[in-house]
Amino acid sequence: MAFPRPRPARPELPRQRVQTLQCGQGAVRAARFNADGNYCLTCGSDKTLKLWNPHKGTALRTYQGHGYEVLDAAGSFDNSQICSGGADKAVALWDVTTGQVVRKYRGHAGKVNCVQFNEEATVIVSGSIDSTVRCWDCRSRRPDPIQVLDEAKDGISSVKLSAHEILTGSVDGRVRRYDLRAGQLYSDYIGSPITSVCFSKDGQCVLAASLDSTLRLLDKDTGELLGEYTGHRSTTYRLDCVLNELDTHVGCASEDGHVYFWDLVEGSLALSLPVGQGVVQSLAFHPRLPCLLVATQGQVTLWREDAFQPE
Repeated sequence: MAFPRPRPARPELPRQRVQTLQCGQGAVRAARFNADGNYCLTCGSDKTLKLWNPHKGTALRTYQGHGYEVLDAAGSFDNSQICSGGADKAVALWDVTTGQVVRKYRGHAGKVNCVQFNEEATVIVSGSIDSTVRCWDCRSRRPDPIQVLDEAKDGISSVKLSAHEILTGSVDGRVRRYDLRAGQLYSDYIGSPITSVCFSKDGQCVLAASLDSTLRLLDKDTGELLGEYTGHRSTTYRLDCVLNELDTHVGCASEDGHVYFWDLVEGSLALSLPVGQGVVQSLAFHPRLPCLLVATQGQVTLWREDAFQPE
């Protein structure tokens, strides 16, 4: 007879603060892990980008070249390049080692809220308050975008990419998914301005945060509402939502200085993490570990699971 398999251990959530980075960049607008989670980027209201090893708490490099606040950044898959977008309406491509701007893309008519590389880091996709998503070719010298997606009726707050899809969240209350293989646009109406969107790790679901203080989990293909998560406060600011590394919990920043996590299936509140006094500006979850980056005011904190032993 076969023995029943042991129940998998309950996934750990990050509960203990293990590092605090005093960024010295004014307000930190975004904190982002790189592709393997060993490093992170912080975007400052003082026009700078910084590269860190958050696990050791060390600053590695400062990047200067934006004319105004930096609002988002992303690293390429091989860690050789960074893309960033800012309130100066520009998208910048950086060389990580030299710290220089390789190219600047201008074409947005308003501040650039979000940037992402495609998988090969050959294209940068940027979303702006001007209601458009623009795709820029990193390899060519041409100054204009290779594609402009202008279906949104209001500002783009969030952009995410999968192998063949572009996912956008807009202030017009819609989550749009562009299937580049099929040449199709799918749109789901939430009703409240969207602040952040992300794919689940298995690629089956889409998580969307909006200004009615609700997180929603949608079936990617049908748009069916699979779950709603409430308890945090989100009415004014553009706050990030995340899924943990195992897709078992969904998380969201909150305007009350906490980060909240809910059980994805049950919808029950699993963790309320007191981070600081002010609004939690940005969140990033490690790609493989129960490890969370949280930006509040001028600092970024790194959180790990209870069992984690700092070196």
